[in-house]
Amino acid sequence: MHEQLARSIADEVERLGLVVSPDSFQRLAAYAASLWLWNERLNLTRHTDAEKFVSRDVADAAAILPHLARGEHVLDVGTGGGVPGALLAILRPDLRVELCDSVAKKARAVGAIVKEAGLALPVHEAAGQVVVKAAARGERFDTLVVRAVAPLVKLLSWFEPIAGDFGRLLVVKGPRWEEEKGEARHQGFAKKVSVRRIAAWPIRGSDNESVLLEIRPR
Repeated sequence: MHEQLARSIADEVERLGLVVSPDSFQRLAAYAASLWLWNERLNLTRHTDAEKFVSRDVADAAAILPHLARGEHVLDVGTGGGVPGALLAILRPDLRVELCDSVAKKARAVGAIVKEAGLALPVHEAAGQVVVKAAARGERFDTLVVRAVAPLVKLLSWFEPIAGDFGRLLVVKGPRWEEEKGEARHQGFAKKVSVRRIAAWPIRGSDNESVLLEIRPR
């Protein structure tokens, strides 16, 4: 059904040298096609062709994957249209991935998108409540993944009070990450958490790079 799109995604993956299983191309195409249709109704993504989808969204997910252990329980916070969480689930079926967005209409949309793409991923609206309730049930999240949601200070102010209920934060940031880390230190968060850069990769089409920050309670 999405043969041409799957071929275009495969071509872009090969061009960029990303490590992606060929078994994933059809599922990536099904997800992208559904996302782009929903994007006509809601502003979910600016990456609406195969080149941008692969160079920004798939590339980010592929950069996160080496830092997730087999079978990890992952919550994608502020998922928007499902990135990176849905892509992590496609590329690594061993992961237990759930999605969350505080904007109700986006949460409903991504729920429809993943269903149309054939993915059985739980979708929630309130990240804090989801984390606390999961911990209370003994289903603690190993990792919360965050991309393009808020400045580091705001993220830490949200999640520091419930830090005992999950394992760690993995945050995708752009070139301002060191400035944001300095702001967090200035506001006292350096005493409460450690922030460590564990990966970096180029932002295609620019001279900048994305980084992956691992944040753990001290």
